[in-house]
Amino acid sequence: MRTLTLQQGMPLGYGATVTPQGINFSIFSKDATKVSLCFFESPTAPEPFATLDLDPAVNRTGQIWHALVPEAKPGDLYLYRIDGPYDVERGLRFDYSRWLLDPYAKCYSEGSVYKAYSESSTRGLDTMYIKGRSPMKAHLFPKCVVIDDNDFDWEGDKPINLPLEQCVIYETHLKGFTANKNSGVEHPGTYKGFSEKIQHLKDLGVTSVELLPIQEFDENENGNTNPKSGDRLTNYWGYSTIGFFAPKNTYAADRSPGGPVREFKQMVKELHKAGIEVILDVVYNHTSEGNERGYTFEFKGIQNDQYYILPPDKQYYMNYSGCGNTFNCNQPNTMNFVIDSLRYWVRQMHVDGFRFDLASILCRDQWGQINGFPPLTNWISVDPILANTKIIAEPWDAGGGYQVGYFPGGRWSEWNDRFRDDIRRFVRGDEHTSTAAATRITGSSDLYLHNGKKPSNSINYVACHDGFTMNDVVSYNGKHNDENGEENRDGSDNNNSYNHGFEGECTNAKIENLRVRQLKNFIAILMVSQGTPMLLGGDEFRRTQNGNNNAYC
Repeated sequence: MRTLTLQQGMPLGYGATVTPQGINFSIFSKDATKVSLCFFESPTAPEPFATLDLDPAVNRTGQIWHALVPEAKPGDLYLYRIDGPYDVERGLRFDYSRWLLDPYAKCYSEGSVYKAYSESSTRGLDTMYIKGRSPMKAHLFPKCVVIDDNDFDWEGDKPINLPLEQCVIYETHLKGFTANKNSGVEHPGTYKGFSEKIQHLKDLGVTSVELLPIQEFDENENGNTNPKSGDRLTNYWGYSTIGFFAPKNTYAADRSPGGPVREFKQMVKELHKAGIEVILDVVYNHTSEGNERGYTFEFKGIQNDQYYILPPDKQYYMNYSGCGNTFNCNQPNTMNFVIDSLRYWVRQMHVDGFRFDLASILCRDQWGQINGFPPLTNWISVDPILANTKIIAEPWDAGGGYQVGYFPGGRWSEWNDRFRDDIRRFVRGDEHTSTAAATRITGSSDLYLHNGKKPSNSINYVACHDGFTMNDVVSYNGKHNDENGEENRDGSDNNNSYNHGFEGECTNAKIENLRVRQLKNFIAILMVSQGTPMLLGGDEFRRTQNGNNNAYC
C-alpha cells in the first residue's frame, strides 16, 4: 500500500497540477471548516486507501484550500470530502458524508453519480442531512483523474480559426455520428471512431464540426422509462455537465486513466490536419446537481451559495435553465471558473470555438435579472486567450430571456431562430412570408445592422438537434415524442412543418418526390443566404427521428 504525505502546496492554479515536486491540489471553498483529499486504488474501489486532512493553518490561503502531495502522480484517482455549516437559510449545504468531485478535474474514471446514489443506503432523493453519517460506498462513484497536460505530442498543431465568412458548420452528436454499425468504423461511438469518418465531412464541404456536449456528464441522470419498450432512458444529448474540463469518458475507446484526454486530442489533431475546425457545445448555464431535491456531489458541497443563483430565502434554486438550477455566472469565483474552463479547452485541447447553450443565463446577475452589460460575456469577448476563438450564443433561456439580434458582449455570433422559422414558413407556402424570407436570405439586417455586426454573425439553420430533423420538417405535422416517457408533453408544438399529405414515412411516390424537392429548397436557401450556414448531421441523407422533436434521451 502506498504512503502519501501532505505538504503546504500553492493556492493557484486550481485542480490537480503536475509539478516537479509532486501533485499540487487546490480548491475554492469560502465557508468550509474541513477539507479531506481521498485517494483510491482503482475506479471501483469502495473505500479510499488514503485520506489526507488539510490543516487550515497550513493548507489554506484566504478562501482557497491547497496541498502538495509529493508521492502522487499522473493517473492517480481522488475525490474530496468537505465539511462546514449545513444552513439552508444561508444557502450553505456542506455535508462531510458526500463524495465530491473536483470541478477542475481534467478527466474522470468510469462510474455514475446517479447509480452510486440510487444503489446506496441513501435511497431516493438526497434531501436529508444527517450529521456524522458515514459516506456511501464509492465503488460506483466516478473518480477524478490526475492528468499531465504535457503528455501528448501535438506536432505543431494549433486551432485553425477560419473566418466565419468561410465556414460551413455541421452540428452532430459525437457518439451518434458513428454509433450505428453501418458507419463501418472500427471504434463506433468514440473520438477515435469520429476520426475514421473525417472523409465524409470533407466530401460534404464541411469546414467546422459543432459537437453536442462532450464535457463529462452522467447518462444515468434520466429517470424516465420508454413506455413502449419498458427500457430505462438515458441522457443522450448531455446537456447536464458534471466535468467542465474533462472530455466524456465513455466516448473514448481508451478509458484508462488519461485515455479520454489523449484520444480527444488525437481526434482534434486529425480534424485539423483535414482543415476542419472543432466547435464545442458547452453548458455553463446549469449543472447536473438539480434543485433542492437533487444530489450533492460537486458545487453544492463546495460552496453552494456562490455557484448557484438562489432566491432571497436561499433554501431553493432559481431555475432559468429549466433543469433545476442556474449557474451564478457573473459571481466572481464562478466567472473565473468559466473563463478557466474555456481557456483550458483552447490552450490544452486546441478547440476552435464554443456554442453556448441557453446563453442568456450568462447575462443574468446574482438576483437573476438580465444585465445589459454582463461581465462574463464581455470578458469572454475580449479575453486574450480566446481572442481568435469563435463564440456563438444560443441567445435565449428558459426564463424568458430572448436576445436574438441583441446579445451583449461585442463580437458574439448568434443562433438565428428567426431564420429557421421564417424560411420554414416560406418554403411551406404560408401567405405573406416572402418579405421576411427575403430579409433572412439577405443577412437579417433587421437584427444585426443596428449593432455593427456582419451577416456572418448570424448562424443560419433550418434544423438543429433541438427540434425536428430537416426530413421530419417535411414529413410530420406534429411532434411524436411518445417514447420520451413524458406523454408527448415535452418538445415544442410550434414546428412550422408540413407532412405533404401523409404523417410520417410513406411509400407514395408523389408525396416523397415533393418532400425531396422541399428538402433541396431548404438546403439551397441555407447555402446561398448571407450568414454562416449550419447543417444538422444526418440531414444530408434524410435522417429521421420518427417525428420526435426532443430526442434528448
